[in-house]
Amino acid sequence: MVALRLNRQGTKDRPYYKIVAVDSRARRDGRYIEQVGTYDPMQEGVNFNIDLEKAEKWIGNGAQPSETVYSIIKKARKAALDA
Repeated sequence: MVALRLNRQGTKDRPYYKIVAVDSRARRDGRYIEQVGTYDPMQEGVNFNIDLEKAEKWIGNGAQPSETVYSIIKKARKAALDA
């Protein structure tokens, strides 16, 4: 099964994440299929960048987003509607 989840990057105490489509059996920071966006928890304000078309394509094909990725997608959808 494919999952949409975070792939940790950065250094100690300075994390940032790639939002990726990955085989659910793979390691957290292992090989991924496609990068969908980024998330930087150290940044104030809008701290994510996601390609909603790619995310919707993967979800439409059966990918399961993690809780964090789901909340980021939800925020991005709301921001797209407000814009």
